[in-house]
Amino acid sequence: MSFSEGLEVVQFRDSWWITMWWPEGAVSGGPQKIVIEAAPDAPPGDVARGISTTVLRRMDLAEAVRKAQETAPTSPPWQAQEGRLVELAALAGRLLGEEGVSQRYLSVLCLTYRDLVDKGVQAPVPWLAEQVGRKPDSIKDHLKKARRDGLLTSRAGRAGGDLTEVARAALEGVEGGRFSRN
Repeated sequence: MSFSEGLEVVQFRDSWWITMWWPEGAVSGGPQKIVIEAAPDAPPGDVARGISTTVLRRMDLAEAVRKAQETAPTSPPWQAQEGRLVELAALAGRLLGEEGVSQRYLSVLCLTYRDLVDKGVQAPVPWLAEQVGRKPDSIKDHLKKARRDGLLTSRAGRAGGDLTEVARAALEGVEGGRFSRN
Protein backbone atom coordinates (compact mmCIF):
# COMPACT_ATOMS: atom_id res chain seq x y z
CA MET A 1 0.00 0.00 0.00
CA SER A 2 1.37 3.41 -0.87
CA PHE A 3 0.07 6.68 0.52
CA SER A 4 0.86 10.21 -0.57
CA GLU A 5 4.06 11.80 0.66
CA GLY A 6 4.64 11.16 4.30
CA LEU A 7 5.96 8.48 6.60
CA GLU A 8 4.86 4.85 6.77
CA VAL A 9 5.46 2.23 9.44
CA VAL A 10 4.47 -1.36 8.64
CA GLN A 11 3.85 -4.17 11.12
CA PHE A 12 3.14 -7.83 10.34
CA ARG A 13 0.57 -9.44 12.66
CA ASP A 14 -0.61 -12.99 12.05
CA SER A 15 -1.53 -13.01 8.32
CA TRP A 16 -1.97 -9.26 8.05
CA TRP A 17 0.11 -6.25 7.05
CA ILE A 18 -0.73 -3.14 9.10
CA THR A 19 0.44 0.07 7.43
CA MET A 20 0.35 3.25 9.50
CA TRP A 21 0.84 6.65 7.85
CA TRP A 22 1.80 10.12 9.07
CA PRO A 23 1.97 13.27 6.91
CA GLU A 24 5.31 14.96 6.29
CA GLY A 25 6.71 16.82 9.27
CA ALA A 26 7.14 16.08 12.93
CA VAL A 27 5.38 13.09 14.45
CA SER A 28 3.49 14.34 17.48
CA GLY A 29 0.96 11.54 17.93
CA GLY A 30 -0.61 8.53 16.34
CA PRO A 31 -0.97 7.91 12.62
CA GLN A 32 -3.58 9.65 10.48
CA LYS A 33 -4.29 6.51 8.45
CA ILE A 34 -4.14 2.80 9.20
CA VAL A 35 -4.67 0.16 6.52
CA ILE A 36 -4.84 -3.53 7.28
CA GLU A 37 -4.56 -5.94 4.36
CA ALA A 38 -3.78 -9.60 3.87
CA ALA A 39 -0.12 -10.42 3.48
CA PRO A 40 0.70 -11.81 0.01
CA ASP A 41 1.57 -15.24 1.45
CA ALA A 42 -1.31 -15.36 3.97
CA PRO A 43 -3.16 -18.67 4.18
CA PRO A 44 -6.49 -18.35 2.32
CA GLY A 45 -8.39 -19.65 5.35
CA ASP A 46 -7.04 -16.84 7.57
CA VAL A 47 -7.97 -14.21 4.99
CA ALA A 48 -11.46 -15.66 4.54
CA ARG A 49 -12.14 -15.28 8.28
CA GLY A 50 -11.17 -11.60 8.09
CA ILE A 51 -9.40 -9.34 10.56
CA SER A 52 -9.94 -10.43 14.14
CA THR A 53 -9.88 -8.43 17.34
CA THR A 54 -6.70 -10.35 18.18
CA VAL A 55 -4.96 -8.77 15.17
CA LEU A 56 -6.13 -5.34 16.32
CA ARG A 57 -4.97 -5.94 19.90
CA ARG A 58 -1.55 -7.07 18.66
CA MET A 59 -1.06 -3.88 16.68
CA ASP A 60 1.68 -2.05 18.59
CA LEU A 61 0.77 1.60 18.19
CA ALA A 62 3.31 2.81 20.77
CA GLU A 63 6.13 1.05 18.93
CA ALA A 64 4.93 2.44 15.58
CA VAL A 65 4.89 6.01 16.99
CA ARG A 66 8.39 5.52 18.40
CA LYS A 67 9.68 4.29 15.02
CA ALA A 68 7.93 7.10 13.20
CA GLN A 69 9.44 9.70 15.54
CA GLU A 70 12.92 8.22 15.00
CA THR A 71 12.46 8.29 11.23
CA ALA A 72 10.75 11.68 10.88
CA PRO A 73 12.88 14.58 9.67
CA THR A 74 14.63 16.50 12.41
CA SER A 75 14.33 19.86 10.66
CA PRO A 76 11.52 22.10 11.84
CA PRO A 77 8.27 20.73 10.41
CA TRP A 78 7.14 24.11 9.17
CA GLN A 79 10.29 24.55 7.09
CA ALA A 80 8.52 23.45 3.89
CA GLN A 81 6.10 26.36 4.24
CA GLU A 82 8.33 28.55 6.33
CA GLY A 83 7.89 31.50 4.00
CA ARG A 84 4.10 31.44 4.28
CA LEU A 85 4.09 30.90 8.04
CA VAL A 86 6.68 33.61 8.61
CA GLU A 87 4.61 35.95 6.41
CA LEU A 88 1.47 35.16 8.39
CA ALA A 89 3.20 35.68 11.73
CA ALA A 90 4.69 38.97 10.51
CA LEU A 91 1.26 40.07 9.32
CA ALA A 92 -0.19 39.22 12.73
CA GLY A 93 2.54 41.33 14.36
CA ARG A 94 1.78 44.27 12.04
CA LEU A 95 -1.95 44.03 12.69
CA LEU A 96 -1.37 43.86 16.44
CA GLY A 97 0.78 47.00 16.25
CA GLU A 98 -1.73 48.87 14.08
CA GLU A 99 -5.07 47.68 15.52
CA GLY A 100 -4.34 46.09 18.87
CA VAL A 101 -6.09 42.84 19.70
CA SER A 102 -8.59 43.19 16.87
CA GLN A 103 -10.69 40.53 15.18
CA ARG A 104 -8.45 40.69 12.10
CA TYR A 105 -5.30 40.24 14.19
CA LEU A 106 -6.81 37.34 16.14
CA SER A 107 -7.98 35.66 12.91
CA VAL A 108 -4.49 35.82 11.37
CA LEU A 109 -2.97 34.61 14.65
CA CYS A 110 -5.44 31.69 14.75
CA LEU A 111 -4.72 30.77 11.13
CA THR A 112 -0.99 30.72 11.80
CA TYR A 113 -1.45 28.77 15.05
CA ARG A 114 -3.72 26.21 13.37
CA ASP A 115 -1.27 25.68 10.50
CA LEU A 116 1.64 25.20 12.91
CA VAL A 117 -0.32 22.63 14.94
CA ASP A 118 -1.46 20.86 11.77
CA LYS A 119 2.18 20.61 10.67
CA GLY A 120 2.98 18.81 13.92
CA VAL A 121 4.81 21.62 15.69
CA GLN A 122 4.86 20.60 19.33
CA ALA A 123 5.28 24.08 20.82
CA PRO A 124 3.81 26.63 18.39
CA VAL A 125 3.15 29.38 20.96
CA PRO A 126 6.82 30.22 21.72
CA TRP A 127 7.59 30.41 17.99
CA LEU A 128 4.53 32.60 17.40
CA ALA A 129 5.47 34.84 20.34
CA GLU A 130 8.95 35.35 18.97
CA GLN A 131 7.64 36.16 15.49
CA VAL A 132 4.91 38.53 16.73
CA GLY A 133 7.19 40.21 19.27
CA ARG A 134 5.20 39.34 22.38
CA LYS A 135 5.63 37.01 25.35
CA PRO A 136 4.23 33.47 25.08
CA ASP A 137 1.73 34.20 27.87
CA SER A 138 0.33 37.10 25.82
CA ILE A 139 -0.09 34.89 22.75
CA LYS A 140 -1.82 32.24 24.89
CA ASP A 141 -4.18 34.93 26.21
CA HIS A 142 -4.88 36.12 22.66
CA LEU A 143 -5.69 32.56 21.54
CA LYS A 144 -8.02 32.14 24.53
CA LYS A 145 -9.74 35.39 23.61
CA ALA A 146 -10.09 34.19 20.02
CA ARG A 147 -11.83 31.04 21.27
CA ARG A 148 -14.12 33.08 23.54
CA ASP A 149 -14.92 35.43 20.65
CA GLY A 150 -15.86 32.51 18.40
CA LEU A 151 -12.91 32.69 15.98
CA LEU A 152 -11.26 29.35 16.78
CA THR A 153 -12.88 26.09 17.81
CA SER A 154 -11.49 23.82 20.52
CA ARG A 155 -10.20 20.29 20.23
CA ALA A 156 -10.88 18.44 23.46
CA GLY A 157 -7.58 17.88 25.23
CA ARG A 158 -5.52 18.85 22.18
CA ALA A 159 -3.85 21.90 20.72
CA GLY A 160 -5.19 23.55 17.60
CA GLY A 161 -8.71 24.00 16.37
CA ASP A 162 -10.54 25.10 13.27
CA LEU A 163 -11.22 28.59 12.04
CA THR A 164 -14.86 29.56 12.27
CA GLU A 165 -16.87 31.37 9.61
CA VAL A 166 -16.40 34.56 11.64
CA ALA A 167 -12.60 34.20 11.40
CA ARG A 168 -12.75 33.35 7.69
CA ALA A 169 -14.86 36.45 7.06
CA ALA A 170 -12.33 38.59 8.94
CA LEU A 171 -9.51 37.12 6.82
CA GLU A 172 -11.25 38.13 3.58
CA GLY A 173 -10.24 41.72 4.15
CA VAL A 174 -6.65 40.94 5.09
CA GLU A 175 -4.00 41.21 2.37
CA GLY A 176 -6.65 40.85 -0.31
CA GLY A 177 -7.88 37.61 1.25
CA ARG A 178 -4.86 35.69 -0.04
CA PHE A 179 -4.49 33.76 3.22
CA SER A 180 -8.17 32.99 3.67
CA ARG A 181 -8.20 29.95 1.39
CA ASN A 182 -6.71 27.76 4.11
